[in-house]
Amino acid sequence: MVNTVDNVFVSTYESILRHLAQQRPSRLRSKVMERGVNSEEHNWERLGTREAQVKATRLQPTPVQDWPWSRRVSVPVTYDTGDSTEQEDIVQMIIDPNSNLAQSQGYAMKRAYDDEIIAAATGTALDGLGVANPFPDAQKVFGVTVDVYDTSLNFDLVTQVTEKFLDNDIDPDEPKCMVIGPVQARKLLQLTEATSGDYVYVKALAEMGYIDNWMGYQWIVSTRLNHPTAPGTDIDCFAMTGKALGLMVDRDVTSRIAEDPSISFAWRIYSFMTIGAVRVEDEHIVNLQLADTI
Repeated sequence: MVNTVDNVFVSTYESILRHLAQQRPSRLRSKVMERGVNSEEHNWERLGTREAQVKATRLQPTPVQDWPWSRRVSVPVTYDTGDSTEQEDIVQMIIDPNSNLAQSQGYAMKRAYDDEIIAAATGTALDGLGVANPFPDAQKVFGVTVDVYDTSLNFDLVTQVTEKFLDNDIDPDEPKCMVIGPVQARKLLQLTEATSGDYVYVKALAEMGYIDNWMGYQWIVSTRLNHPTAPGTDIDCFAMTGKALGLMVDRDVTSRIAEDPSISFAWRIYSFMTIGAVRVEDEHIVNLQLADTI
């Protein structure tokens, strides 16, 4: 006799959707200057420096030193993503696909904030004359050879970054962050100077399993950094203060869910935003060119 009891076995399903592993919040948006505007571009005004001079005589003419004015310009772009569901999808699923799609799209938008900021950090910066300014060589830190990514993260390179900020007269009390990749986070855990109680307060390391503050920097791990050649070969990390980059937000993350009568009244789930970022002060950011290896 054929045993057919397996024909009536019960399948069970989750009543809550599981979003697969992904970066959900923006990790860098709070680390830059942000302006909520409505314009086709935003000007970030800058005033340079002059040195005071000795007054040589009484009643001498008031000096006019022509202090240098300039600007950097951020130009916004629109990011969007979308999907659709049929009317019958909703009634045949335990979970609500529309709200979960909108939530997942929101995660994608927040990651796009980081992409925009990372691209502006070491890319070209548009000035008020329409000239694209490449990242200055003076703000780069590298290993053995200029512009050759041949050295992994080490204690000396971190101190060189700090030296750059000091050379630029950046206030030592200015909050700074260091943006690195997962390989550098692992390397950091292998540095005695970063993990030994003889050098640092290690309670945070013991509790969280990673280093979030060291050498005056908040350490932020991102999987979205630029690899000039390929992941596992080289990586552009960077350190910056909160004055390094400007972020204009014409339209923050916005989602729309509506029925589309042109396709059987299927639900359309659409998210978009309009933002732009630019490097405002070169002196407030340092590009750390590293071999993406241990």
